[in-house]
Order: sequence, then C-alpha cells, then structure tokens
Amino acid sequence: MLYLRRADERGKADFGWLESRHSFSFGHYHDPKHMGFSALRVINDDTVAPGAGFGTHGHRDMEIISYVLSGAIAHKDSMGNQFVVPAGDVQRMTAGTGVTHSEYNDSKTDPLKFLQIWIIPNQRGLEPGYEQKAIPQRGPLTPLVTPDGRDGSLTVHQEASMHRLQLPAGASFALSAEKGVGYLHLLEGDVEANGNHLSAGDGLGTLDEPLSLEAGAGGVTALWFDLPRGDS
Repeated sequence: MLYLRRADERGKADFGWLESRHSFSFGHYHDPKHMGFSALRVINDDTVAPGAGFGTHGHRDMEIISYVLSGAIAHKDSMGNQFVVPAGDVQRMTAGTGVTHSEYNDSKTDPLKFLQIWIIPNQRGLEPGYEQKAIPQRGPLTPLVTPDGRDGSLTVHQEASMHRLQLPAGASFALSAEKGVGYLHLLEGDVEANGNHLSAGDGLGTLDEPLSLEAGAGGVTALWFDLPRGDS
C-alpha cells in the first residue's frame, strides 16, 4: 500500500519572517488524514528570513532533527549548547524530560532553508541530549540517523532510521523497509517510484510494498525513513 503526499497539498503557514510547508498536521494546520506516518510525526519545510528565527521555546518527549538545505542555523539550548548548524549538517535533539531552545537564521542577508523533522521516541522521560554532525555521502544511500549510530550516523531513541538518497540521472534503485514501513521525502530533482512521478517536496509512504526508483534527468536527492510498525 502506498501513501502519496503531494508538495502542493501540504499545510501552509506564512508569518512574514517564516514560510513553512507541513507534510503532516502541525500548529494551526490540522488534517486528521495527515497526522504522521508511523513514528514520523513532523516534516516541516521551513524558509526563515535573514536574521529572523524561532525564539526560546520548549519541547518534551520528542526526537527533533534539523536538516539544513541552505544557509545556517544559530542554535542555543538549555543544555548549554550553542552552535551554528551549516548546510549539509544534521542535528538531533532529544527533548525528553524537557528542553528549551532557540533557532535563528545565522545570516543577516540570505534566507535559511531547512527541514524540521520530529520522530516520536520509544520511551518517555528520556534525558535531554544533543548531537550534530556533517555526514558525507557514501554510495546511493547513506545513514544519517539510526537507533545504534552505525556508520557514523547520529542516534535516535526509536527503531527508526533516516537516510540520504542520492541518485544520478537515469539511475535505478530499490528501497525496502526493514519492517515494511517507509517514507520517501524528495529534496531535489525528480524520480519515478512505483508508477508515481515525484518531485521536490513530494512524499511517498509505503506499507509492505518495496519501492522501485528511477531518477529523472537531473538526478534526485531525497530522505528515506525506515520506520517501525505503529507509532512506537
């Protein structure tokens, strides 16, 4: 079974300083048909104006991943972390028992584009934690976040993994989720996937159906989530 989520059908928010597209229900956007996919709760495609950002706010019991597409995030949190997260870096914050943080566009002249991703953890009340790393591409599919930190990836408190998929023009590739539950989110380029043409911002969830991919003329870059059955 496939779940197709088109980019132009996502939820929208425009606050002037922030333009956001929500793959799943978030904030003022609520659609009971799109509440997440397994433990994948949020994919927000955010564009932040120069010098603007999210002031100090709190989270609990969520694994929060930031993937910077262009620009850089100035991050500060209640654990004492204060870092700049540049394009290509992956950041994971475990909210656990409670954490506050702020995220601002580090540039005063250029917009920041990044994905904010939330994964529901498999435990509540975890100790808050933070990781950040630049992970180079190694082959078509590179693990960025995994339960065990394999191959230099960040860790997440869930039986879920996030990989970066990169294919050159015309390349074919097969994707199969370990537990039969997966979600593909396109970042750049386009691809044919089981008879569906996908481009940037589109998502395709799969339940017990492997994906057969063929990259378009410009190649494709995407995130692939290998997810647990259910939401935990």
